[in-house]
Amino acid sequence: MKRNNFRYLIVFSSILVMTFGFYTPSSKAIFLDYNMKGSITTSSKLSKDELFREIEKFSEENNFDPIDAKIDPIWKAIPGYNGQVVDIKASYLKMKANDKFDETKIVYKAVAPKIHLNDLGTQPIYRGNPHKPMVAFLINVAWGNEYIPGILEVLDKHQTKATFFFDGSWVKKNPSVAKKIKDAGHEIGNHAYSHPDLQQRSKAETREELEKTNQVIEDTLNIKPKWFAPPSGSFNETTIQVAEQLQMKTILWTVDTVDWKKPAASEMVSRVVSKVENGSMILMHPTKPVAEGMEDMITNIKSKGYKLGTVTELMSEKRIN
Repeated sequence: MKRNNFRYLIVFSSILVMTFGFYTPSSKAIFLDYNMKGSITTSSKLSKDELFREIEKFSEENNFDPIDAKIDPIWKAIPGYNGQVVDIKASYLKMKANDKFDETKIVYKAVAPKIHLNDLGTQPIYRGNPHKPMVAFLINVAWGNEYIPGILEVLDKHQTKATFFFDGSWVKKNPSVAKKIKDAGHEIGNHAYSHPDLQQRSKAETREELEKTNQVIEDTLNIKPKWFAPPSGSFNETTIQVAEQLQMKTILWTVDTVDWKKPAASEMVSRVVSKVENGSMILMHPTKPVAEGMEDMITNIKSKGYKLGTVTELMSEKRIN
């Protein structure tokens, strides 16, 4: 019985050889094994392929480790930043038809940090991640209606979105202006209700200020703010805790325009732009210097290689490549 099985095995092997033959690849041949999803399994031959090696070399220079969110002794809570790795196999598949390296066809995979902003507890935020080439405008609104149309016009012209922090009593008095800002696509935050000195307010008073503002913003704009900017930057631990309980994080600033002192627009722009770096948040109000200097601020900041985004975009771990 064993002898017959052996005989059948020899016959079957002979049929396979006669049917399919032996294939000897050329020096440039590549063995590819595609699974059901179209991905690629490399063989020793593939690792010697020139295109594959070129993509590997590119990946060595363009892979970055993720950066964890952390509490800085000066800047307090700093968000994390995604790392990235080149998906060598996916990139190869996109380029193999032309057998030519093309950086535009590189496929990246994001690598998330292990520690996130929400893991840091009740901490104020003064800036974005120092490795992220993005800057955000913080525009606190409690007065200054006459300059808002001009500011919105410049922001729209340059396709720039800012984060406006609304005083609740201002929204109550100016619902149409608030809607115009929201409809222009800008982000809306909470700036308390009556521009109080929150460092001097009790927990109950602080909660009332923030809750009243959230309520009027929700009633007027159908938005629930997730960022809170304390008026005049005055806050204490209780302020931050109340904001957290209302599911908002406390936002301060990295660079101050000091526009309330009515500086010359050119002087303000020069000073602000010189201080801007990765992750900066720039504080301003709807004032004459800001209205006159907004366009120069935008163009100068962009010329330094920074993107402009909202607080949410700046706090995001998403990479800017």
